[in-house]
Amino acid sequence: MSPVSEKKDGVALQIDSCSDSLQLKLSTESNCSLEKPSPSPWSRKRIALAAAASLLGLISIVLVIALPIVIRHRSNHQEIPDDDTTSDDDYSNYSNKENSPILALDNFPDPGLLHFNGTWLAYGTNTKRNDPNTTHVQVATSQDFKNWTKLDGYDAMPTLGGWESGVNHWAPDVFQRGDGKFVLYYSGQSKDWERHHCVGMAVSDGTDPIGPYIPEQNPLACPRNHGGAIDPSPFKDVDGKLYVTYKADGDSVGLGGDCNNGIEPLARVPIMLQEVKSDGVTRVGDPVQILDINKSDGPLVEAPNIIRTENGMYYLFFSSHCFTSPKYNVKYAYSKSLKGPYKRAHRALLKTGDFGLTSPGGATVSHDGTKMVFHANCGEKRCMYATDINIEPDSTITIAGL
Repeated sequence: MSPVSEKKDGVALQIDSCSDSLQLKLSTESNCSLEKPSPSPWSRKRIALAAAASLLGLISIVLVIALPIVIRHRSNHQEIPDDDTTSDDDYSNYSNKENSPILALDNFPDPGLLHFNGTWLAYGTNTKRNDPNTTHVQVATSQDFKNWTKLDGYDAMPTLGGWESGVNHWAPDVFQRGDGKFVLYYSGQSKDWERHHCVGMAVSDGTDPIGPYIPEQNPLACPRNHGGAIDPSPFKDVDGKLYVTYKADGDSVGLGGDCNNGIEPLARVPIMLQEVKSDGVTRVGDPVQILDINKSDGPLVEAPNIIRTENGMYYLFFSSHCFTSPKYNVKYAYSKSLKGPYKRAHRALLKTGDFGLTSPGGATVSHDGTKMVFHANCGEKRCMYATDINIEPDSTITIAGL
């Protein structure tokens, strides 16, 4: 096709077949040798491709940063479904009354447990709240784990540390250190922090586990950002290192509701692990978290207790829900590492209805993993019960008759 031109006032308007374009010339001559303009290196197509590549790169960076956070969050807060939704097939022996725990002591909450020279000793929370005249630390003994005698009128810790008030001493527990003396851990109410507790320590005056115990002048743990600390329990690992596990009392600074932590957002209520020196009272480093609440726990977890079995498995016993609730229970989790992560069992070891019990909790297990004491409601009080337990090779734990 030949060019079509129209000339007006010295300007040639030419439709040129070799350029397929309209060219406006200031000359009357057409020239098919004129070259097309060079395309821009940033054409629309290339701009779109570059934008898409940049977006993909940004998404990759976000995923790299966010995915580990999401995984950790799910691991910490969605460990298992609600305990009460799983089958009780492995707990069929609970229907056998011969396996029922024994009612051992009246009005003896949060029992700690020690076996020394053939004698079992239990240590209990004070019997009256907000009463400065009540015994600070109760003690009871047994030779066979079935028949228990409370030392009425005896106070294992008759004096107090300078940091604590004279009321509300909870959940004592004891271990023997290398020099033959014993260390008592307990929850004491802070004198200058109304209604909040800290983990206290007291060392026996001699080598008798009954005491008396002389309190240290400073607490072992009192994390104000978590509302204080309660429910200490000592643990000695196979390498000789000593630890104290306790509850950071986050529900004490919650927004109200169930046990003061039933309104969203719930305060964190972690179980902590603190290493101590061989004297049992000097901290080594900072505490580490080994558990926190999940949806099956209600407002809190508390009353931690750790044992290690011969096959190297660590078991963490604890309670969840409010102690005044029928949902209060004894749970457990297990790990090949002392510091976790801990895998929760799919069913509470003890809950309301098991063996006719109401609100069982606050358990302590013997170091060999065969016996356990805990409390459950008995009228208006909380009584101590004693039982054997079985730990199966698959880490299932069940109650067994004494």
